[in-house]
Amino acid sequence: MFQTQQKIISNQYPAWKYLLLIVITVLGITYAMPNIFGDDPAVQISPAKSVEFTQQTQQQVANILEQSNLAVKSSVFENGKFLIRFQNAEDQLKAKSLLKEELGRSAVVALNLAPATPSWLSGLGGQPMYLGLDLRGGVHFLMDVDMEAAVEKAYQRNVDELKGLLREQKVRYLPFEAQKNQIEIAFASDEYFQNGLSVIQAEFAQRFIITPDQSTAKPRVVLTFSDATIAETQKYALQQNITTLRNRINELGVAEPVIQQQGERRIVVQLPGVQDTARAKEILGATATLEFRMVDEQGDAERAQKTGFAPNNAELQHFRDGRPILLQRQLIVSGENVINAQSSIDPQQGSPMVSVTLDGAGGRKMLATTKKNIGNRMAVLFIENRIDTIEVNGEKIKKRVTSKDVINAAVIRGQFAERFQITGLDSPQEAQDLALLLRAGALAAPMEIVEERTVGPSMGQDNINQGFLSVIIGFLLVLILMVWRYKFFGMIANFALMLNLVIIIAVLSLLQATLTLPGIAGIVLTVGMAVDANVLIFERIREELKNGSIQNAIYSGYEKAFVTIADANITTLLAALVLFSFGTGPIKGFAITLSIGILTSMFTAILGTRAIINWYYGNKRVEKLSI
Repeated sequence: MFQTQQKIISNQYPAWKYLLLIVITVLGITYAMPNIFGDDPAVQISPAKSVEFTQQTQQQVANILEQSNLAVKSSVFENGKFLIRFQNAEDQLKAKSLLKEELGRSAVVALNLAPATPSWLSGLGGQPMYLGLDLRGGVHFLMDVDMEAAVEKAYQRNVDELKGLLREQKVRYLPFEAQKNQIEIAFASDEYFQNGLSVIQAEFAQRFIITPDQSTAKPRVVLTFSDATIAETQKYALQQNITTLRNRINELGVAEPVIQQQGERRIVVQLPGVQDTARAKEILGATATLEFRMVDEQGDAERAQKTGFAPNNAELQHFRDGRPILLQRQLIVSGENVINAQSSIDPQQGSPMVSVTLDGAGGRKMLATTKKNIGNRMAVLFIENRIDTIEVNGEKIKKRVTSKDVINAAVIRGQFAERFQITGLDSPQEAQDLALLLRAGALAAPMEIVEERTVGPSMGQDNINQGFLSVIIGFLLVLILMVWRYKFFGMIANFALMLNLVIIIAVLSLLQATLTLPGIAGIVLTVGMAVDANVLIFERIREELKNGSIQNAIYSGYEKAFVTIADANITTLLAALVLFSFGTGPIKGFAITLSIGILTSMFTAILGTRAIINWYYGNKRVEKLSI
């Protein structure tokens, strides 16, 4: 009688797998470490608009700090800004009040939290995770987009395009402007009416509902946006405003802002770590843009200012020093056409300037305008929109304020298109601010803040403490259960669980992800799920011990449980990806930590524990397993 001889398994890993585990463990610990050191209470001092910090400012700040008797941890002046760290939040608040009082309107003094990561760790690229609004504190705004203004603005853009097209086709029309919900074009004769109608239908049929009307003395065409065009215009305005806000806030240095759509016309803006609401409003309210217009050389600006009436197709504006000037109503290009802007110094005059680059459409319009107007003046109109809160009869009312200033009005010496320079600015700081706002883009529609909340750092610290406590309690319960149930093998699983937690934190830190309370919930869930794989493996090993040798049982336990583990984790990962794709901010945070936790737990629960067990039991004669 012949018996089949069972193959003996040695359970050994090649050296590269042990090396991989060691490298990942060391990297995980290194890049998770920055989260241990926490943050320092800090005060950030930035120059106000049209102000540039000098050596005198640095000396003034140093004297204020020296005379304040506050425990200053460090003071650094970089990139034109001060970052002053303190030992505690009480000194931080006192310093902020003192600095704001002494520096006045020349500086913006804001509270901040600066990472306390050691320099050697920062040199390796180690940075702590960003903490969300619910953990770090900060400000929350709900902003409403004026969709009616967006549609009106779209009508105005089409007026210029219609006039240009009719002039090209030599169709005579009577002067017209966009009304609130329509454009009405009257023609000089029936012949021009028919020609104009054909041109409009050929070019604008998909954009407008075109209604010809010959019942009036002058035949006319009435254009109104279709429902699809209105919906597209409003969608574009919302998305453009979100993009503009994100660009602007990123360039102004606010770390990990949350900017997302809510409903059909509102935008949620969360700025973690920003505790100064006024500073945050200044960031969001910087809705400046530019308009390039020809100067009306025929009219008398002084007379228009005295009488209050400007000539037809002109409007009265003012330079910053109060001098009046008449500008043509027709817009050449605006901030929407700007694709890049850089501040520099004019080499000829030594004054600040901004070099502007336009998009293709803006370049063509600028070329056509400058070609026909050499020797005439073109003005740069700076427009700033903001929301001021005024008190009327004891009630606070929000009022939209628009200020317009002509920066300069220079003579066109030669034709140019996409690239040119803006001069006449007051200071290098103003040139930098203007370039920043132009790079960030113009808002497609005005906005106002309809809700604002401030989450204090103490409340955020309470959330951190409670979240940390929940992770620790869940972690300890799993550790105790695994040791009680699986003895030495349970201790190995616990080591893998700790390594898994370290790697999750390291990955979140490397990605500079924002950790929120839902994110902590994802980590807590991962802690419970991470041992599932080891439970399946260990139970399978127990079953296999009844059928053969110990080495074979270990090998079979890992091999046969792998398919089940992979299926369970892949389905959970797919659910997390769906949550991330269709969820909003908090749900995305939960999905991110859950997804990372699933991937890292697969690595630690399978490769990690197998490596330790192979090292301890592999290729040895073992009589009994502690499982």
